[in-house]
Amino acid sequence: MDTKPCASGLSENAVVITRVADRQWHALHDDLVVGRGHAQYRPDGRLFLSIDSWHDVVFHRLARVMVAELPSPLYTVVDEADVELTARWRRAGFAVGRREWEYAVPTDPRVTGLEAVLPPSGVTIVPAGQADEGLLRDVDRAIRDEVEATVGWWQSMPAEVFPRTEGDTVVDPSKYAVASAAGRYLGLIRVVTPIRPRIGLVAVRAGEQRRGIGRALLAHALVTAHRSGFATAWTEVHESNHAATALFQGVGARPMSSNLELVR
Repeated sequence: MDTKPCASGLSENAVVITRVADRQWHALHDDLVVGRGHAQYRPDGRLFLSIDSWHDVVFHRLARVMVAELPSPLYTVVDEADVELTARWRRAGFAVGRREWEYAVPTDPRVTGLEAVLPPSGVTIVPAGQADEGLLRDVDRAIRDEVEATVGWWQSMPAEVFPRTEGDTVVDPSKYAVASAAGRYLGLIRVVTPIRPRIGLVAVRAGEQRRGIGRALLAHALVTAHRSGFATAWTEVHESNHAATALFQGVGARPMSSNLELVR
């Protein structure tokens, strides 16, 4: 079947919603696909929806069926600048759960001011691909537990889109650089470069914070990207994460757009 936009005067009764696979729906009009809906579990267990349609009627028919057939809570992500799409999801019963800013981060150390930044005495930066997997998973788990026990926002962090074993929060160990001292890891940074460098996580153990470890990890990652020919890296920061906002703005990062995570 082909996909095409439907007439502006289309009525709801003219649209048939069919579940074509597990968590996948098609909207049909005269045997043509005029919209698609998809639901996907993220690795953190949350269920995210997406709807692709040309017409309000089709969108709302798909949304109504998907919401009725899926367990709550349900989530979706929209570009805050897309007012029309945001309004559609709001009419489907979704509300803003969080706002996240996307930053463009310069990599040139002469611009960031990080050219002279070194880790604290006794701390070394282990480059990506060279970290011990066992120690890496230990520090990742320890930091996550510390966050959950204090501010408790870890489960609201953006979910990875990569598949992973249940309970394993380290997606690809080769993407992590770490700060090491006395046989243990104190902090980590994850950078993924499918097309451009994306800084997905910078974190330091609670007892090791305010020593400049996070800044040293960021300096290492940005210099590595710069040497690889990238002028800019990207990251997303939750609007309530003031420490991360200050860290990135302090090296000249510029907010480029914002995304809304909506929840029903």
